[in-house]
Amino acid sequence: MTHTFHALPGGPLTGTLRVPGDKSISHRSIMLGAIADGVTQVTGFLEGEDALATMNAFRSMGVVMEGPDQGRVTIHGVGKHGLKAPQKNIDCGNSGTTMRLLSGLLAGQNFAVTLTGDDSLRRRPMARVTQPLAAMGAQIHAQEGGLPPLHIGATQSLQGIDYTLPVASAQVKSAVLLAGLYAMGKTAVTEPEPTRDHTERMLAAFGYPVHRAGATATVTGEGRLTGTAIEVPADISSAAFFMVGASICPGSDITLTAVGVNPTRTGIIHILTLMGADITLQNARLAGGEPVADIHVRYAPLHGIAVPEELVALAIDEFPVLFVAAANARGQTRVSGAAELRVKESDRIQVMADGLSLLGVRATPTADGMIIEGARAYGGGTINSHGDHRIAMSFAMAALCATGPITILDCANVATSFPGFDDLARQAGLRISAS
Repeated sequence: MTHTFHALPGGPLTGTLRVPGDKSISHRSIMLGAIADGVTQVTGFLEGEDALATMNAFRSMGVVMEGPDQGRVTIHGVGKHGLKAPQKNIDCGNSGTTMRLLSGLLAGQNFAVTLTGDDSLRRRPMARVTQPLAAMGAQIHAQEGGLPPLHIGATQSLQGIDYTLPVASAQVKSAVLLAGLYAMGKTAVTEPEPTRDHTERMLAAFGYPVHRAGATATVTGEGRLTGTAIEVPADISSAAFFMVGASICPGSDITLTAVGVNPTRTGIIHILTLMGADITLQNARLAGGEPVADIHVRYAPLHGIAVPEELVALAIDEFPVLFVAAANARGQTRVSGAAELRVKESDRIQVMADGLSLLGVRATPTADGMIIEGARAYGGGTINSHGDHRIAMSFAMAALCATGPITILDCANVATSFPGFDDLARQAGLRISAS
């Protein structure tokens, strides 16, 4: 396991790269393939620890899977009602997606299960998932403060609800919809602003009826899933590090191939373009119901902006590296409406502000975002990533424009989403080593 990154100044980033498969889609391919009738073939699967935690969870419930082998997984589905009680607690590792989506899918099963995880995951709030599931009749209980482990009791049937999300969250939306597969009547989820719609798209790919009207997605418990072929595109959240790195480092010119460009995930592209980035999409196509394109990025001087709040939910996972872009942009960048960042693998607002400030960037955290004064020279230093994979990779890219080396501690969890990050970064031109 890699625990420390050592990144030296300089670049540029060049070449053609393929980042790992989309984590969100990889999770869902296992979950839906497991409860489908028949065989599902997955290609491009992300062999990172988070997605593997989801795979191990379903293996513990009797689902036979072959792989992963170079991104290929064969899932022998057991049908909607074919899961079996696991012999022990399900360990979700560091994966909030695994825990939240499994909560919904397991809420309507006829057996009891406990979901737990590592120290970081056990500090992440789950009440916003457990509350709507309990309203559907689920026997689900968290610890004090709404924290994991989560205990889910056997349930004979759930009742569909009409639920409006208080805060935009694809994970909560997906948990309620997955519970709706086991509920009587209709389950409708309305979101205050768009979030990633991979669950809805993939349910449709498995032949399960999903009705979408405006901001509302609706399912019933009457459908069934049929095994299919799922092609997982490259993850735009992983591509984001190289998009920002190329945008801030003079002389950079990279192409990121076969990246998922689902419109509910392209906030990173829109925000960087508003800042002046030179980004073009090429070879646009559909893969397994998901839009895919090659992303070409060349260096261009960036300028600060007030990030439109309607783009925040579409780029929530990419803000750590967007803060690095802001540090290298001329003028001030303001981010608001991003309070969700405080309850990720770390408090990403505070951790990024602390790290940027240590390097010499004027970064002021706010309750729901940050104000960054960019384009000042910043130095090197030692950064504590607090075990957050996106923090670690963001500061690695910050080294491209630093005046001294940046050492990044506690990087083991990079493997949760981007196995081989340092190798690919070196291939592209980043002067990085690991120990």
